[in-house]
Amino acid sequence: MNYPERFNEIRCYSDAEASFVISQIFARPEIKKILAYVLGEDYAEYFLRTLPEMKTIDDFQRIVIIPVLMAIEHKTCTSVTLNGSEKINKEKGALYLTNHRDIVLDSAFLNIHLYLKGFNTSQIGIGNNLLIQPWIEHAVKLNKSFIVRRNGSIKEQLLISKNLSEYIRYVITERKDAVWLAQREGRAKDSNDVTQSSIIKMLNMSSKLSFVESVNELNITPIAINYEYDACDFLKAKEFQLKRDNPQYKKSPMDDLLSMQTGLIAPKGRVSYNVCDPIVAPEEWNELTKNEQVSLLTAEIDKRIHANYILYPNNYVAADLLTNSNKFSDKYTQKDEEKFISYVDKQLNKVDIPNPDFPFLRHMIYTMYANPVLNQEIALKK
Repeated sequence: MNYPERFNEIRCYSDAEASFVISQIFARPEIKKILAYVLGEDYAEYFLRTLPEMKTIDDFQRIVIIPVLMAIEHKTCTSVTLNGSEKINKEKGALYLTNHRDIVLDSAFLNIHLYLKGFNTSQIGIGNNLLIQPWIEHAVKLNKSFIVRRNGSIKEQLLISKNLSEYIRYVITERKDAVWLAQREGRAKDSNDVTQSSIIKMLNMSSKLSFVESVNELNITPIAINYEYDACDFLKAKEFQLKRDNPQYKKSPMDDLLSMQTGLIAPKGRVSYNVCDPIVAPEEWNELTKNEQVSLLTAEIDKRIHANYILYPNNYVAADLLTNSNKFSDKYTQKDEEKFISYVDKQLNKVDIPNPDFPFLRHMIYTMYANPVLNQEIALKK
């Protein structure tokens, strides 16, 4: 099935385009360097020398992407688990809406473990701000990514959002494929995972159905993600101080590149994905105002994500350190606490800015690890 022409600027590549684009990608000198970085120089050369012919997107993912990402997983993670996959219907398209921790790996690890469990990999929404060089756009579109364009005037953004909304709905309802989308634009740097209302409004732009029918057609399936160690925690803390000290501060493309590199190569400990029940909007929502409808849906998404985090001892340690209490002390040992404090000390030493405010930076890192605990506590009481 060919994609409608109106999606040409944002869609992922099709099987008909795969062979040519694959040959172009592997002609790039950067690819050998990246593979050498991930796989080691000797194995990267062997890997490239023995690559079989690839004619489809599935060939590319199965032969290149999955092995490379599994190598990253084995090098940097104690484990990665996907729980609740029985809630996914293979016969239906779905919108996997997740919290957002790591620029690259949130969707990448999810796709690996969907694939290993016999599911099709999802299409991935990726911001064009991350496409620092043209070849990167070709590479991600080859890996079933579609482009979320974030530049343009207000009028242009409305047209861009409508086109994006139509594409997502087309992929889910017509192609019966899954789409991965973060619940907000950019990562929640303090791990306070809250769905942006603008995401829901964008998704609804492509439907002439009632709000309830529009939502249910997308088969929205929230997924809760948690990393035992957030490889970019010190970079996020650094950004908090830079923004505190200079409200006009904005990250550069090189900052995003550093976050991507750090997220890929630094240790992450245990990583978990917990699939929530798909959301079925009740008919009575149709009687509400648009703002009330959006508010109820975002609250339901947040509640499911918060309630379904798989938490680790360091999350509970951080919650007690942040609140100066021992409320969660039954969830960890003294050794867990000492290990986490030592880890945070090492991360703080990586912050490379003039006049680092270490008490503030420490507070922000504690906040990142504590918020999933605090939010889950609230969600489970509702």
